[in-house]
Amino acid sequence: MERALEFEEFASSRTRRLFQVAYLMCGDWHQAQDLVQTALAKMFAVWPRLRRREDEPGLDAYARTVLLRTYLSQRRLKRSTEVVLAEMPDSPQAAAHGSDLKLTLAAALGQLPPRNRAVVVLRYLEDHSIEAVADMMGISAGAVKSLNTRSLARLREILGEDRELLFRL
Repeated sequence: MERALEFEEFASSRTRRLFQVAYLMCGDWHQAQDLVQTALAKMFAVWPRLRRREDEPGLDAYARTVLLRTYLSQRRLKRSTEVVLAEMPDSPQAAAHGSDLKLTLAAALGQLPPRNRAVVVLRYLEDHSIEAVADMMGISAGAVKSLNTRSLARLREILGEDRELLFRL
């Protein structure tokens, strides 16, 4: 019983931030909810072990890593069934929860491949170092730098005249 209460406290205090990161990575309200739920379920399964080994910042980092890997894993599985749209559909939930800036950036991020999108979100919106992102993604720091450079160049192309939005990241 104590395990469940302790985990519930952890999950309720982190869910909103995890959802924000998940939404920026996937660009879909419902998929972001599913990603957070899956990540938290995976953590709950190993919670006693995590609590013994990790401090609060370590648990937060572990939660983001589980979220990221769940997202990338799902993207690999769904790659063959995706439908490419010329424009992002309007989302009533997104409009209700964000400004035009957030919507423009979310739409631009949605056009990046999953790994590129994850690097941008973790580097600039979550403010992690190159080394931390490399560790979370299980790739080298050089690969993170390369993905980051290509992602920012692509975002500049996508945003065109609105590219000053990148400086607000």
